[in-house]
Amino acid sequence: MNVNKLSFLTLLGSVAFIACQQQGAGLTRSGLNPADFDTVINQKAVRLYTLTNQQGMEVCVTNYGGRIVSIIVPDRNDNPQDVVLGYDRISRYADIEGSPSDFGAAIGRYANRINQGRITVGDSTIQLPQNNYGHCLHGGPTGWQYQVYDAEQTDPSSLTLTMHSPDGDNNFPGNITATVSYTLTEQNEIDIRYSATTDSPTVINMTNHSYFNLNGDPSLPANDMVLYINADHFTPSDTTYMPTGEVRPVEGTLMDFRNPTPLDFLRSEPDYDQIRNAGGGLDHNWCLNTYADGRGDDTQVAASLFSPKTGIQLEVLTDEPGIQVYSGNFLGTSDVAGKRGIVYPKQAAVCLETQHYPDSPNHPEWASPWLAPGETYSSHCIYRFSILK
Repeated sequence: MNVNKLSFLTLLGSVAFIACQQQGAGLTRSGLNPADFDTVINQKAVRLYTLTNQQGMEVCVTNYGGRIVSIIVPDRNDNPQDVVLGYDRISRYADIEGSPSDFGAAIGRYANRINQGRITVGDSTIQLPQNNYGHCLHGGPTGWQYQVYDAEQTDPSSLTLTMHSPDGDNNFPGNITATVSYTLTEQNEIDIRYSATTDSPTVINMTNHSYFNLNGDPSLPANDMVLYINADHFTPSDTTYMPTGEVRPVEGTLMDFRNPTPLDFLRSEPDYDQIRNAGGGLDHNWCLNTYADGRGDDTQVAASLFSPKTGIQLEVLTDEPGIQVYSGNFLGTSDVAGKRGIVYPKQAAVCLETQHYPDSPNHPEWASPWLAPGETYSSHCIYRFSILK
């Protein structure tokens, strides 16, 4: 076959692939109908994009909030399991017929909390929205999880999302251009890379907010899942979920997950102050051992989650200094059904959010979240799936 003919066939295949994505014909392996995600929000087209590999995995993402909607992973018996919580149509994500959620979102500008919503830039104090117990949470009430990313998919395994955030977006300073790239590898990894630039000093802290249930049945609490965190320290929080500023050793506390630990202990330890402060579970930042001297090692496992029921293991690798682990303590407060018509109960999932520490803009002793003109913010997270027999 000559080069011109090969190039033509390659181009034809790419065009057919893109056309198929745009038409959204047929259901995904997770049972989603792409047509239920086709809409326009704020004059921007919203769609569902599907990533696949040769190992039987499938990841569905909507560019509304950059959200991972479903992740299909084969279990120990080679049965496909959808291992994240979410909705089966865009109207519920967009709060048209549902309730606000962060399910699967690419969070920005600033993941987690900023104390009292205040940051200082030069000699000026900037007041950000106070949308969570008096603090700024996840970039404010119209953070990027509630905005539409520009999307580009040119092959079956990768998707690039771009956000153009203007100066003053939720009162954050600086015009920012940010990208999130999702790549599904043949090693059953969801490789997520974030980058951003600005024209004025600002703060940025991006993460993914997927709710993982590896059991295959999110109608039940997932406290039998086993959690490991590669961290000797964590940042304790007060009753408003704000870090106190202390960096505390996990040694001798219930926050020690250096050995894999089933999460069912949460139901028997309601009086431990950190569990009580977090609404009866975990909602804390751990200071990762994989980060040292201003650099993170994304070749080491930072955390893992395991389901004895399905044999599915999720490992998290990152170059970030911290990971926020949230055990879904406020699930169950809404009667809005998720995928398959399931109303998710309390603690039906666990979030593993790689990021800078909460309130880092106000703690110069911690890894800096500041971004200046001429610099490029970058962050890397891998969600790696495997089977433990």
